[in-house]
Amino acid sequence: MLDTLINGPRPGPRRLMCYGTPGIGKSTFAAQADRPVFIPTEDGLNEIDCHRFPMATTLAQVLDAITALYQEDHGFRTVVIDSLDWLERLIWAEVCARRVVPNIEDIPYGKGYAFALSHWRDVLDGLTALRNERGMAIVLLAHAKVERFENPETESFDRYAPRLHKTARDMVIEWCDEVLFANYKVFTKATDEGFNRTRVQGVGSGERVLRTSERPSHLAKNRLSLPDELPLSWEAFADYLPGEGLVSSPQAT
Repeated sequence: MLDTLINGPRPGPRRLMCYGTPGIGKSTFAAQADRPVFIPTEDGLNEIDCHRFPMATTLAQVLDAITALYQEDHGFRTVVIDSLDWLERLIWAEVCARRVVPNIEDIPYGKGYAFALSHWRDVLDGLTALRNERGMAIVLLAHAKVERFENPETESFDRYAPRLHKTARDMVIEWCDEVLFANYKVFTKATDEGFNRTRVQGVGSGERVLRTSERPSHLAKNRLSLPDELPLSWEAFADYLPGEGLVSSPQAT
């Protein structure tokens, strides 16, 4: 058995989630990765020059695209799912079709969301095969939502998180190497208006950034010892990738 021990880091292609506010540039960020191909579940790529499958309207179509990338010859190095929250709708639709109910909430005791996890595992298992056996990096895009976080050590507070059901979100986050939050850089400015009143305004230049570490304002993580904040550009992120990393390169043909 001892001859099977592995010593030292063995980094592979990254498993990355990038989520953020609407229109922040998540798809553009992913399109700068190394030879990406998109599996779209929503209509938002028309202005981006990228290779993509037809928009998936069923879970089966998403799985078929993953299977094609696994079985067929191609030169792509990165697969992008755009977006996870629309993929979740397809998963819920599959659960409803199999259980013959109109809405996932109609399945008693919240079991519909537990049934959905098996379909999430199918997707993640397929992506894992692409990573481990085809050497492809995985980029998962999602929208952000503001949720109430029940912190056992403090009073509850609001924070940004991926717009997914909690059980699915926790599974995907655990699977990912990095979870990055894309947002505009904003400061607050307080103005004394007299009579013990203070007006607080949000001030920003439009600078877009990636938050790489969890903070009270947002959920995030990384395994690369990234700085807490990076510019929202693939080039800035790729500077920290081990080995050859995922760097921008000409599109596959």
